[in-house]
Amino acid sequence: MGRESATDEEILEAVDRALRKHGYAKLTMQDIADESSKSKSLLHYHFDTKEDLLVAFLDDLLDSYEQRLECRSTDPPGERLMEFLARFVFAPGDEDREAFHLALLEMRSQGAFNDRIRERLVRSDRLLRTTVIDILEDGIEEGVFEPVDPERTAALLVATLDGARTRQITLGEENDSYTRTVVEELLERVIEPILTEEADLPTIEETLDDPDRQG
Repeated sequence: MGRESATDEEILEAVDRALRKHGYAKLTMQDIADESSKSKSLLHYHFDTKEDLLVAFLDDLLDSYEQRLECRSTDPPGERLMEFLARFVFAPGDEDREAFHLALLEMRSQGAFNDRIRERLVRSDRLLRTTVIDILEDGIEEGVFEPVDPERTAALLVATLDGARTRQITLGEENDSYTRTVVEELLERVIEPILTEEADLPTIEETLDDPDRQG
């Protein structure tokens, strides 16, 4: 589901802001209305329940990510892989981004009980793993990576990165970027050993400094 109107777009942007402020569990339709120019009654006109609105928000996030992947699908595989890794890195003190991912983590906890949310979680996991599989397959074909099992390697990377982000937002120390540490370890222990001699990857620092990168 893409954004179908300016009203839908404004409402979904209001969901984003409200989630960062209030988290998932305490979020109300009034909180969302307070972040937009729309009334609570108008929100209910477009979306019957808070769940309907949050499901639409998740769909929009996934649609936007797919569109971004499509736009960069012709970039070199090494650059695409580094961008993927960098998406999981955020610094301690980035409270806005941390609040957003904490709210998403709260929503993910409902996946065991809510079929609609679980469907979006399955789609998200599949999208992440497919992204890495495509990058690895393109890289092997272009001589950037040595032949590896793309599916097993993708599963390892996604599980490790997801776990690192979860740990940082729930247990992270004030001066410790655990996600950055884990990405650096993955580069050293998983990525570098499968690079061919001809491969030339941007550094994590260059990728993090890329103004086009979205977290």
